[in-house]
Amino acid sequence: MEELDIPQYFLCPISLQIMKDPVTTVTGITYDRESIEMWLYTAEEEVVTATCPVTKQYLPKDIELLTPNHMLRRLIQAWCIVNAENGVDLIPTPKYPMDKSNVLRLIRQVNNSNNNSVNALRKMDDLVSENEKNIKCMEEVGAIKAIIGFIVRSYKIRKLLIPGLEEALRIFHSIWNPSHEDHKNHVKDNHDLVKAILWILKNETKNNCHDNVIKTHAMMVLKDVIEVSSSNLLSGLDSEFFQEIVHTLRKNNRTYISQQATKAALQVLIGVCTWGRNKLKIIESGAIFELIELELTNPEKRVSELGFCLLANLCVLADGRAKFLEHAAGIALVTKRTLRISATIDDNAIQIFGLICKFSATKEVLLEMLRVGGVSKICMVMQANCEIHLKKKAREILRAHSHIWSNSPCIQILSFDKTIE
Repeated sequence: MEELDIPQYFLCPISLQIMKDPVTTVTGITYDRESIEMWLYTAEEEVVTATCPVTKQYLPKDIELLTPNHMLRRLIQAWCIVNAENGVDLIPTPKYPMDKSNVLRLIRQVNNSNNNSVNALRKMDDLVSENEKNIKCMEEVGAIKAIIGFIVRSYKIRKLLIPGLEEALRIFHSIWNPSHEDHKNHVKDNHDLVKAILWILKNETKNNCHDNVIKTHAMMVLKDVIEVSSSNLLSGLDSEFFQEIVHTLRKNNRTYISQQATKAALQVLIGVCTWGRNKLKIIESGAIFELIELELTNPEKRVSELGFCLLANLCVLADGRAKFLEHAAGIALVTKRTLRISATIDDNAIQIFGLICKFSATKEVLLEMLRVGGVSKICMVMQANCEIHLKKKAREILRAHSHIWSNSPCIQILSFDKTIE
């Protein structure tokens, strides 16, 4: 490529590169947006003004005061087109963040419950996918309330294929901020929103692809809601709620929805299981069988960790341990996963074994642990590079049932005796 004479005013004073999105500051100097925004961002946090790199004058840190220099951008774009054959890259027209007035107009359209609301949702969906500034803008003007209202209205008219519902769920998850008080206040006791999400999960259309996408978004929204819900809402969840969440796990085991849906469903169950009688409701919904079946599909690491965490929580109850032992692969599965995937799974696996051995240790169960290698794995935990509390728990398990396990040919007696000393 021949040497090009680039006009000096095309170059950013900070990066010394051709500007892609020139903006002018209040000091009258034009910079590339990315460079000057980074300059302002890295200025000392405790001050409200920075210094203009060229004039050294005080420069407000508010990026809203940066004015797009459209004339200069068009000149740069035209120059790039003329010199494209010399290897100069073309510069696309930048997409600018929405201002609050435009977002408020879209929110009013969403609230109107007409055809404009669908178009508004689609525009909002496009905007949140463009950049973080648009997401921040929607958060500041209270878009979450309008989105919740649309989802609940869709539920009340019982129309799953209503245009805009998929976009509404996606927007909710994108702009959701659990530390924002208004966001929490809109959902923490919102029983209608929970019912609406369950309705989305329960109903199906003839479009499997659409079903999978919308159910994934719905489950992710439900996870967001449950994380900040009040104790009153969480302790009052009925059996239908748990049946539907477990049904989602069951369906994902058989027909596959998405890993995101599975993780979100597990996080929902973990988040609610400590409230009221929820553990028992989860067990009665068939969760333990589905958790074991899910683990038998060799899911990704995070899914396994969440599944084992939930299993350990449910095995605290006698009904949970009974359901776990009913599954022919339960003990063998926990044995296989121990010391193979992560320390988190090891912790929960030993907790499960500890609960089984302390409260449900029939002779048949103890011999099954011996037969499938569970006892050997517990011995290995004692010798592995594990946390001290895990080794202590393993030692307690081995000591409690040494009278049954110590004489088995599956374990070297000397090694066993040394382990439990």
